[in-house]
Amino acid sequence: MTHTASPFEVDRNGYFGRFGGAFIPEILQPCVKALADNYRRIIDSDDFRQEYDALLRDYVGRPSPLYLSPSLSAEAGCRVYLKREDLNHTGAHKINNAIGQILLARRMGRTRIVAETGAGQHGVATATVCALMHMPCTVYMGATDVARQRPNVEKMRLLGATVVPVESGNRTLKDACNEAIRDWCCHPEDTYYLIGSTMGPHPYPDLVARMQSVISREIRAQLLDKEGREEPDYLVACIGGGSNAAGTIFHFLDSKQVQIVLAEAGGMGADTPQTAATLTVGTEGVLHGSRTLVMQDGDGQVIEPYSISAGLDYPGIGPLHAHLAQTGRARALAITDDEALRAAYSLNRAEGILPALESAHALAALKKLTLKPTDVVVVTLSGRGDKDIDTYLAHAAEYA
Repeated sequence: MTHTASPFEVDRNGYFGRFGGAFIPEILQPCVKALADNYRRIIDSDDFRQEYDALLRDYVGRPSPLYLSPSLSAEAGCRVYLKREDLNHTGAHKINNAIGQILLARRMGRTRIVAETGAGQHGVATATVCALMHMPCTVYMGATDVARQRPNVEKMRLLGATVVPVESGNRTLKDACNEAIRDWCCHPEDTYYLIGSTMGPHPYPDLVARMQSVISREIRAQLLDKEGREEPDYLVACIGGGSNAAGTIFHFLDSKQVQIVLAEAGGMGADTPQTAATLTVGTEGVLHGSRTLVMQDGDGQVIEPYSISAGLDYPGIGPLHAHLAQTGRARALAITDDEALRAAYSLNRAEGILPALESAHALAALKKLTLKPTDVVVVTLSGRGDKDIDTYLAHAAEYA
């Protein structure tokens, strides 16, 4: 969370280039302004850093390993490392951000937490830290995702959270975000909205990126130990809203020799209506409080996205990533359901690692890169595949 001047850093008005800002109802203006005015002062303070770092170490289990994958390295013809966020407590990168934000909420005097979730990992992480801090928690989740992510729904309830299935729209992540914002509008005085990704009004995109930046900080130190250099040739991460990707790249944004690859959900193909490849097919618009790239029609109406992966099934993208893609700093690759499933089954059979369906999109991106034998590639394995077991079992006959 060290401050470094960068052309990719958010400006004083909350923008990354053309993207960002805070487009919110008037009733939320005071709480969002209070957060924007205070978040950097709080999260950069010594007492916050000490408590946050101690919890990451002793509760989450950080640092997460950087693992040299034999099968992926052999297939790619270079050295491919996996940043094992799947080994964190709760099984994904989401816990890094959840712990940071609940510490921030407590310091700002908030007493109730609301959150949205798609794949359920952010919901589980939020419910977990709310149990730890003895704070009431309400998680909004699209009814479609409630059905396909049942293990995580039951985990949230066991942790004491209230899980609210959302029946509007196509009943996925976008609709869960809408309901969480409505709840926040109804209870602005005591409620903190613990956003799970680098989306939403300023300062959330920057705040979440800083909470997740522990990932890239560790990658630098681990590569120095394993390779004798701090910087890889490629960083690869899946992207829906963008939190694990932001954490993976945060401390490498100004290292132009490090190529950034963002693997988004192509669904049935980016050239079909059944896709969530926002960086590939999106246009500028406003979604959930920020100006970014959005899947929308000519009238500005949001087009419902599709992905086999609940965590990538979102019609927008974080404003930081929109800026990186449009300036050419990052390369977006649309990965189909089929490509993601094949990558997941392959890693599971070859090395006994079952990735989350979201992470499988990043693994599949390796096949689309032209790599040299001297290249060092880091792929962030953002979560484990336990939550997706029903989907994997349903497709087992096709990929056995």
